[in-house]
Amino acid sequence: MGFPYADRFTINRTFPSSGRPRAEILDELRYMADQEDRAWESGRCSGTMYCGDHDHYRFMNDAFGLFAHVNTLQRDICPSATKFEAEILAMVLDLLHGEAITDTTPGGLTTSGGTGSILHALLAYRDHARATRGIDRPNFVMPETGHPAFTKACHLFGIERRVAPIDPLTTLVDVDALTDLIDGQTIAIMGSACNYPYGTVDDIPALGEVAQSKDVGLHVDGCLGGFILPFGQELGYDIPTFDFRVPGVTSISVDTHKYGYAFKGSSTLLFRDKAVRNAQYFYVADWTGGKYMSPGIDGSRSGGLLAATWAAMVQLGRDGYRDYAAQIFATAEAMKAAVVAHPELRLMGSPTFCFSFTADDFDIYHVADFMKQRGWRFNGQQYPNAIHMAVTRPQTQDGVVEAFAADLAEAVQYGHAHADETPFSAAIYGGVPGGFTPEAGAMISEFMEALLDEQSALPR
Repeated sequence: MGFPYADRFTINRTFPSSGRPRAEILDELRYMADQEDRAWESGRCSGTMYCGDHDHYRFMNDAFGLFAHVNTLQRDICPSATKFEAEILAMVLDLLHGEAITDTTPGGLTTSGGTGSILHALLAYRDHARATRGIDRPNFVMPETGHPAFTKACHLFGIERRVAPIDPLTTLVDVDALTDLIDGQTIAIMGSACNYPYGTVDDIPALGEVAQSKDVGLHVDGCLGGFILPFGQELGYDIPTFDFRVPGVTSISVDTHKYGYAFKGSSTLLFRDKAVRNAQYFYVADWTGGKYMSPGIDGSRSGGLLAATWAAMVQLGRDGYRDYAAQIFATAEAMKAAVVAHPELRLMGSPTFCFSFTADDFDIYHVADFMKQRGWRFNGQQYPNAIHMAVTRPQTQDGVVEAFAADLAEAVQYGHAHADETPFSAAIYGGVPGGFTPEAGAMISEFMEALLDEQSALPR
């Protein structure tokens, strides 16, 4: 990958002996920011930038700046953090129909992102199950479409991960197969609303019945869809019920930094019963430095993120979010219609505001290769190969849908013309020919490690 501005700016290979003028530094930062914004401002980038409104960003910058220096651990001298956090959680709980919770006291956490929310959920389930059910060999059951953050959480917290298959046509989890994986050491199961690969919503009511019958937790991963699907329901779109109205749902993760239009580093985790949340609280009573406690894995956090997230939510309100959701859903419907207008292309399942599609007559990555030349940046799927498009506000700009339809039509022709060739994109994203094997996995892992190494390499 490398640093594209190496010829323009000084590369700091050692600590500079003298400081630089602030104006010079800000000019350098503005140049890089401007160059990188061009990658998504056209609306041709899947997901990534969910808001795209620079006026909104400037407003949140002002809110962030007032509290950027504040440490949220020190609530005695910055009680505003308690207000911001409590109201963020209350607003998200209201969005997820917290009024349906009548037999327990709900609670939540704000976290650093979707992965942070998922990590805290599994940590809470593990520790609560250990304390209340004596589970010492915990396992967690998830669909194969569940986000890799659940795999990471199982790896970090010593939880056995059990994976249930999906129906290849609907892309939804096979509920019977998932049920068969549950035993006396299962701490929780999960479903997605919606899943990242296909934008489809698992049968949460059915999973809720399973969770209740087996006496296990049910986490709904709404990190991607939790802040837009409720507005889609209000707008009349056919979106299954997935929130706290479903008996058996015990926790939901929702990213405010996606369709909540907050800055990156902001997510929420809601529990039907705060006793489960409290199980992962951390205390040290006998430290020589005094009593230490933290509500989650993180210690110090900037109050700026809480302030900016709160400001975004109260400034937009339900009406603002609903209006943007209407634009996004309408755009997604138009883009999906452009896909199915080609008999060679096929949508995966019945997707919502984000969708994936594949091809039966040629490798869909030929389409990705062609569209990349036109400035489009999609996410690649595998098993089967597919292209993923998460529709965000930048796609709602005038002309984007029309450009997508026109470029896609040419891309399909390109796919036919190159059907006998191996697409370039397959080298990075494509599924392994013949299926995934340990040998192929080792090779791919080596390649992925090299990419991570490059991203974190010291300057040369």
